[in-house]
Amino acid sequence: MKHPSHRRGPARAAVVATALAVATTVAGTAVAATVPAPAAPGPVTQRAAATGAVAATEPEPTPTAPLYYLTGMLASGQMYVYSRNGRGGLDTRSGAYVWKGLKRVVSVDPDLTGYQDGAYHVMTNGVLNQWRHGVLKKVATGWQQYSVVISPGALARGARHADLLARDAQGVLWRVPLKADGTPAPRVRIGAGWNAYTQIAGVGDYTGDARADLVARDAKGVLWLYKGTGDGARPFAPRVRIGAGWNAYDRLVGIGDVDVDLRSDLLARDPKGNLLLYKGTGKAAAPFKPPVKIGHAFNEYRDLF
Repeated sequence: MKHPSHRRGPARAAVVATALAVATTVAGTAVAATVPAPAAPGPVTQRAAATGAVAATEPEPTPTAPLYYLTGMLASGQMYVYSRNGRGGLDTRSGAYVWKGLKRVVSVDPDLTGYQDGAYHVMTNGVLNQWRHGVLKKVATGWQQYSVVISPGALARGARHADLLARDAQGVLWRVPLKADGTPAPRVRIGAGWNAYTQIAGVGDYTGDARADLVARDAKGVLWLYKGTGDGARPFAPRVRIGAGWNAYDRLVGIGDVDVDLRSDLLARDPKGNLLLYKGTGKAAAPFKPPVKIGHAFNEYRDLF
């Protein structure tokens, strides 16, 4: 996947959908071509009447406030992508692709350009595939042991490539650095007890210090902030309570900067399918503003990333 150009705006998702609609087989994993989807359901906001001049006013994304897509995956495996519309919401969806045997997807900014420039696919057989520049390649095996896999960005100060975070069945969280060729380096143990959380999410910086952070929701619905330290061996400071009531949501997703203010935001979906945007403040004491509804009918997706 090539990174989106912020100057080309809403049309970019359709370009990506076309590029991804390729029939491929890698490590026994079939990849089927797709058919574009109808526009609805989707964002509350309408398709922006974008022009080059309007799009050009958007600031360049950064590795700590990146520009990612929101992707929804149906139970069938069919995916749809949403790009930001430049006005604090999402554009209408474009049909993407179907990956057979796909368990979960991790969007990633591998070279820290500020753009989503690829993805990692965890397959049901434990194979980890990298998708980048229109090429799908097998990079690891044994990943069926992980119940959560995300990429918040680079966790070590001075790193040139992003990291993956993976939680195993025992609740241990691991940092998995990525090499230049996309293969994972040896994992680093962060700590145990992470199976206390029902949701773990985060892309970019929530506290204004240009370090990647993490949020995690416990079984009681309390959301906790794990502030990035820049130390690859101990990448997170002790947790800080953000607030209660987050059990109102069945999915938390980080896709970077949605409202184009150079602060990373957080998306939350409730069981009715409403999509809420929590705009980032850049302040550790209160990292998110009150939620704003930006979409509906997102409960049709079995996963969002």
